[in-house]
Amino acid sequence: MARKDTVNALIRRGVSAKVSEALANANFKIGDLKKAPFELITQFISEEDAEELLKLIGAKKTHIDKDQLKASKKVTPKKESKKKVKEVKPRMDFKMPDKIPKMNEFEKSISAMAIKMGTPLPMALIQKVAAKINSLGMDKKELDIFMKEVVAIYKRRLIDSNESAGIVSAQSIGEPGTQMTMRTFHYAGVAEINVTLGLPRLIEVVDARRTPSTPMMTVHLKDNVKNDLDKVKRVASNIEKTQLIDVASVETDIENMQVIVKLDTKKLTEKNITVDEIKASLGKERKLKSDVQSEGKKMLVIKAPEVSFRKLQQIFEIVRDCKIKGIEGINRAVIRMSDDGYIIYTEGSNLAKMPELEEVDPSRTTTNSITEIYTVLGVEAGRNAVIKEAGDTLDEQGLTVDKRHIMLVADIMTNDGDVKAIGRHGISGRKSSVLARAAFEITSAHLLKAGLIGEVDALDGVAENIIVGQPVTVGTGAVNLIYSPKKRRNK
Repeated sequence: MARKDTVNALIRRGVSAKVSEALANANFKIGDLKKAPFELITQFISEEDAEELLKLIGAKKTHIDKDQLKASKKVTPKKESKKKVKEVKPRMDFKMPDKIPKMNEFEKSISAMAIKMGTPLPMALIQKVAAKINSLGMDKKELDIFMKEVVAIYKRRLIDSNESAGIVSAQSIGEPGTQMTMRTFHYAGVAEINVTLGLPRLIEVVDARRTPSTPMMTVHLKDNVKNDLDKVKRVASNIEKTQLIDVASVETDIENMQVIVKLDTKKLTEKNITVDEIKASLGKERKLKSDVQSEGKKMLVIKAPEVSFRKLQQIFEIVRDCKIKGIEGINRAVIRMSDDGYIIYTEGSNLAKMPELEEVDPSRTTTNSITEIYTVLGVEAGRNAVIKEAGDTLDEQGLTVDKRHIMLVADIMTNDGDVKAIGRHGISGRKSSVLARAAFEITSAHLLKAGLIGEVDALDGVAENIIVGQPVTVGTGAVNLIYSPKKRRNK
């Protein structure tokens, strides 16, 4: 964005587009150019262009002081201080992980063949081709024919250099989007967990909502646990947030000014909770300043420290909502059988806490909250989550959209290291064009602000050119044709 602004600012001052591009590519800003020595500027443009540039931007011609440079070279070194400074040795005990697996010898030979044919192939395609060739067991002649066909198909699939990829992607996703139903909830499993699907879910994905309307996690377990139902139930009970009201009935005794907790032994057994755990949880409540006393195995009594109905009500609410066990944010956990053993689905999400459980496999556990994935695992995982969630939502509705179009949207949302929304609070609100921002939302506010600060629109994009009624600089509009007819000879 800053580079484009620099180019536009220089062009407005009368500097040629070629010179403006060269200076912007060298990361110069107008303020830097006014202070920069003449010799530094001439490293990127010619002396004639540099002199003309300084006149146009109103800057004086300054030179590097050679005497000062010589003097700086002759400066005597400072005396070393007597204090010993500890040497910081670089750490050698860690290794950067390989994001892409290295090619084996066979894959290298396939890559070399494709390069000889004039078209280098991407890593993913080389791996697929290598696996296919190994399964078919081709000889050298068949391999040459096969590779020529692969390269030819790959060339046909390449996008044209002047293709309007953004517009095609928008149409590819937008047109099926109009056919999506407004069905909001889908029921998964025996115990019903609500999951937002359809158009509302697609809007959540492209808006990069901080918390989805129905957050959900898919928790995969380690090999030694996933086939044992008893162990899986124990893990589910540890994940699911359990409050005292879930395993007991809480009542107020106004006559004696106390709160009575009647424990349900059956529910305690199901949740694998002991009376001591309940006492310990109540003891951790800071607002609860009363002692917890046992009356038998099925009853707890908490007396109010003072005779006050208001204080008794406060104690009742604290005891009722007291968290006994589980992870914050996860309200329910449902166990389902799959081909790969038991999987736990949760209503609510807290991805950061899941690796703390020994039985959980953190490499396969995931959530439908894109922002949470970005926060815990990083921007690349966030990008993959956008692609997966948008793709799954469209597939569930029976709509076919090219994955590369969804990838383009995900790249735009995450290209600066953060997950941004498509709307006015994200990408559309950060466009350099005033008219493009105004065409999206809150038109009058954008135009008024631009008028107050004197903003200039260079008309570089699609929307702003359509608004003013001139050809768009894409496709056929990106080429200027000049026809100069030959003069007719005199007969």
